[in-house]
Amino acid sequence: MSSLKVAIAQIRCEPAELSANLAMHLDAIARARGQGAELLLFPELSLTDYLVAPDCGALALRPDADPLARLAEAADGITVSAGFIERGEEGRFFNSQGLFRDGRLLAIHRKLNLPGYGALREDRVYARGSGLASVELAAGWHAATLVCADAWNPALPWIAALGCASLLLLPAASALGAVGNGFDNPRGWEINLAHTAMIYGLPTLFANHCGRRGGAAFWGGSRILDASGRELARAGEAPELIMAELSQADGEAARRRLPTARDSDPALVGGLLRNLISNSERFSP
Repeated sequence: MSSLKVAIAQIRCEPAELSANLAMHLDAIARARGQGAELLLFPELSLTDYLVAPDCGALALRPDADPLARLAEAADGITVSAGFIERGEEGRFFNSQGLFRDGRLLAIHRKLNLPGYGALREDRVYARGSGLASVELAAGWHAATLVCADAWNPALPWIAALGCASLLLLPAASALGAVGNGFDNPRGWEINLAHTAMIYGLPTLFANHCGRRGGAAFWGGSRILDASGRELARAGEAPELIMAELSQADGEAARRRLPTARDSDPALVGGLLRNLISNSERFSP
């Protein structure tokens, strides 16, 4: 069975500075490729920084925009996942994560679960995505992407696992206090990531921002977990490139040992949901 050498670029973005952030991406890609990485993950909205009230008109990119073309060109012999504001049709904007390799944009994941709580107001800025698919990488690996709050909707990691993903990419923008009311973001993510990786046998790459911008303190803590939920590498609070090697055989063994996706019976879950909706409609005022 094959292995995959993966990397995460935890970067300190410049707010709304596409050119400066693109230069950071190109530098990190070159360094990761020089160290033998086959896959490199950047945080959520890495090309613009995570902005509470972004100027989408000025910052949004169409899939064929020059900065994305330059990322694709730089992704020579390495798969790169990076975040950007995508300009859609009919005046819509998406919080998107693109997957690039060998001059091509392979896929775009548009964030599905848009938070509107605490200091987070993405539901007022972005349109919701409508799909979740895994993309085949080199050597038979299938990568699914969930962007930050997507991972907090319990159904979405489950659907990714049902879609035969063998690797989960999880770009995020987690700042201390963003949820509010004493919620511990670093501790919450530690539980979430270990649980998802272990229960579905999915090696997981979590890429977070770092550094303080305005009132937001991004705590870093990017990490790579194996299919049993064990950490293989973790970044600190500063910009850092971390790497690890994942084993396809270990992932398959973990999914045989704990066959959560295989035994989850989506038909049963679908029936229970239909009954729940029907009962809710029947008893609603």
